[in-house]
Amino acid sequence: MSMIRDLRAAVRPSLRKSSAPYGTYDPAHDPSASTAVVDCAVYRDGRRVTSETCLTPREAMLRVREDGGFAWIGLHEPTEEEFAGIAAEFGLHPLAVEDAVHAHQRPKLERYDDTLFTVFKTVHYVEHAELTATSEVIETGEVMCFTGRDFVITVRHGGKGSLRALRHGLQKDEELLAKGPSAVLHALADHVVDGYIAVAAAMQDDIDEVEIDVFSAPSKGSSRGTDAGRIYQLKREVLEFKRAVTPLLRPMQLLSERPMRLIDPDIQKYFRDVADHLARVQEEVLGFDELLNSILQANLAQATVAQNEDMRKITSWAAIIAVPTAVCGIYGMNFDYMPELGWKYGYPMVLTAIAVICFTIHRTLKRNGWL
Repeated sequence: MSMIRDLRAAVRPSLRKSSAPYGTYDPAHDPSASTAVVDCAVYRDGRRVTSETCLTPREAMLRVREDGGFAWIGLHEPTEEEFAGIAAEFGLHPLAVEDAVHAHQRPKLERYDDTLFTVFKTVHYVEHAELTATSEVIETGEVMCFTGRDFVITVRHGGKGSLRALRHGLQKDEELLAKGPSAVLHALADHVVDGYIAVAAAMQDDIDEVEIDVFSAPSKGSSRGTDAGRIYQLKREVLEFKRAVTPLLRPMQLLSERPMRLIDPDIQKYFRDVADHLARVQEEVLGFDELLNSILQANLAQATVAQNEDMRKITSWAAIIAVPTAVCGIYGMNFDYMPELGWKYGYPMVLTAIAVICFTIHRTLKRNGWL
C-alpha cells in the first residue's frame, strides 16, 4: 500500500494543471511545447532577435508581448495533441485547427476573427529516367498558414517542401520582413507559385516527348497505339496539378484586391504579382490538359488506322489463299467425271492456273494499297 501511495504522489503533480497566471512563462507546464515544431523565432524590425535555438511558442509570444515584433512558428505534420497547446495559446479557431491537423484540404483563404487561415498545395516534380504508364510525375503536399497581428504559424504536410530556405531567404530582406506577418504570407505564396512554374516547365518537356513519340514515324516492328498508357498517366498527373492551381486563384485575387486589416497595404501590391504568375500557370495547365486530350485522340485514331490496315492485309491474303483452297477442294471430291481428269497435262495446267490467278489478285490488291 505504501508503494501505491508513493506512485500516486509521483504521478499527481504531472496531471495537475499549471497554476501560473497568464503572461508568465513556466517551461515545466507549457502546453504549447511540441515535438512537431521545426523552428520558432521572434522578429523585430525585420531582424531575428532570438538565437537559432528553437524557442517554445509560448515563450516566443511572451517576448512579442513584452518587446513587440511578431513570432513565426513552423510545424511539420503535428498531431491533435501536439497542436492543441499551440491552438489554445494563439486562440485559433477549432475548424481551422482541424483542417491544419488532418490536411487533405483544397487551397483556400478563410478569416476567423483576427486570424487569416490560408491553405496552399505544394507540388514537386519527380525526376524519372523514362516516362512509363506507371511513372509518378508530381508529388503534392500542403502548407497551412495562420496569420495574425503578431504571429505566423505555418503547418507543413508532406515529405518535401521544407520552408527552411524560405525562412533564411526572407531573413536577408529586412525591409520586407519588417512589414510583419503579411510579409511571411506573401513570401510563402510566392514560394509555392514559383514551385508551380518550375513543375509546369518540367511537365512541358514530358508532354513534348510523348507528342514526338506519337506523331513520329513508327520504327520497324513497333505498332501504333502503344503510348496510350503513358498519355493517360500524364493526364492524371496534370489533373492533380490542376487541383492544386485552380482553387488558389480566388484566394490570391482576394489578397491582391480586397483591403484586409491583417495585410499591409504595401504587401498587397506584391500579391498582385503572385496572382498574375498563378494565372499564367493555370493557363499552361489548362493547355496541357487540352493538348493531352488531342494527343490521346490522335493516338487512338492511329491505333484504329493500324488495326484497319492489319484487317485489310488479312483479308487480302485470305482472298489469295481462297483460290487454291477452292480448286483443291473441288478436285478433292473424287468424282469419276471431272474436267481434264484424264488429260496428261491437267495437273500442271491446274497448278499454273492457280499461280496466275493468285499473282493477279496479289498485284491488284498491292496496287490498291491493301498489301
